Amino acid sequence: MSADANTGARRAMIAKLHIARKELALAEESYRAILLRVAGKSSASECTDEQLDAVLAEFKRLGWKPKTKRPRSGVPHVRKIYALWAEMRPLLTDGGDAALRSFVKRQTGMDSPEWLDAPQANKVIEGLKAWGARLKAGAEA
Repeated sequence: MSADANTGARRAMIAKLHIARKELALAEESYRAILLRVAGKSSASECTDEQLDAVLAEFKRLGWKPKTKRPRSGVPHVRKIYALWAEMRPLLTDGGDAALRSFVKRQTGMDSPEWLDAPQANKVIEGLKAWGARLKAGAEA
């Protein structure tokens, strides 16, 4: 076993191998044969990082498609941004999603609320709160 066998990145690569094996419906013997053919090892834990990459590439060649990460719309700060925008929408002349994305872009440089990290989202949330307060004060006057 290599010295870096316990690193998070290495464990993630080995986990991907097992996911790919399951999704390709490979029998244990077939999986071991691919490991031996591609990496020259019979166990993923004996492989180097480069060998693990080569085995993953082989699984992709065989038809495995890794899942892509989706935007984090379930993250609480993203839901908060959309909730604030929904409150402001009736007070705006253009309250569409494109206008929200433009606001987020001006505030953070990011194209969409789903891609914001927590500090960026907090900046957008505070900006929306201030803007909403100004809109409400203008509507009451």
